[in-house]
Amino acid sequence: MAYKILTINPGSTSTKIGFFKNTKPIKVENLKHNPQEILKYKSVYDQYPFRKEAILNFLKENNINLDEIDAFAGRGGLLKPIPGGVYRVNNLMKQHLKYAKFGEHASNLGAILADELGREAGGKPAFIVDPPVVDEMIDIARYSGMPENPRKSVFHALNQKAVARRYADSIGKRYEELNLIVAHLGGGITVGAHRKGMVIDVNNGLSGDGPFSPERSGGVPTLKLIELCYSGRYEPETMKKKAVGMGGLMAYLKTSDAIKIEELIKNGDKKAETIYRAMAYQVAKEIGAYHVALFCKTDAIIITGGLAHSKMLTDWIKERVEPLAKVVIHPGEDELLALAEGSLKALKGEIEIKEYQ
Repeated sequence: MAYKILTINPGSTSTKIGFFKNTKPIKVENLKHNPQEILKYKSVYDQYPFRKEAILNFLKENNINLDEIDAFAGRGGLLKPIPGGVYRVNNLMKQHLKYAKFGEHASNLGAILADELGREAGGKPAFIVDPPVVDEMIDIARYSGMPENPRKSVFHALNQKAVARRYADSIGKRYEELNLIVAHLGGGITVGAHRKGMVIDVNNGLSGDGPFSPERSGGVPTLKLIELCYSGRYEPETMKKKAVGMGGLMAYLKTSDAIKIEELIKNGDKKAETIYRAMAYQVAKEIGAYHVALFCKTDAIIITGGLAHSKMLTDWIKERVEPLAKVVIHPGEDELLALAEGSLKALKGEIEIKEYQ
């Protein structure tokens, strides 16, 4: 049986929509929103009617009827820490997302929109798949050295787990049989140790853990950071932007655009080359750390995310980590497809549909 699935991934100024027949994309589109329009709303949840109207217009323009869709899948937002998997959207989940109990992010709208559209389609199921708060860390990995500030699991769970499963399928094995390291290289960078289907350790790329990235500072010397915070030179919001948004490549080179940076390097810019190499070096070191977390028994290292399109960057990483395990490059971050893949498995009964509680 062919299932028709609508996937929804809300971003800060866009809503990505995918209409799939099983896992075959029929129509995929990035609905861009005017930033000034977004600024009119006090909270993310207030954007709900505006985003819903944009989705309904997309369906109308592409002659897709709501009642022909079998399931709806939204990008999971900031919820309480939960194991990976496919979750049915329920009232508790919607309440936590609506009132941003665990943080506010555009992705919080994904489950809410999926559920509402599912109801209007005649009570069709609505799911989320591997939200960014997936937490499967082993206890020993949670210790940071500061009891008030434990390490937390917040990462590119949807894409990391999707590419890990695809790799397992490609070699005729189950994800749960393998030890994998997955490095997601995007605006933020997260590297996860996947042990037999569980991400037992991962850096929190959102809050400043791990390698620096195009827009984030990553882990920095702590005492100097404290001095800067109390120097009187910077407001708290400025320091937060230095860590997330204006850190990493942006701080050093005034751009986070890898294409522009590679052009600078090809034109002989030694500073740009050194900093770009430094980012690759830090990613490779992080991969090495998670190889140890897996007792040095890694079946493969997968490099994914938007920056995995950069052969220059991935070659620099590969030359350092290839002695550890086979390296697989899986560029891009096709989260809409990942949502469809998870939903299809749930509809077919191949995996358990979990309840958020």
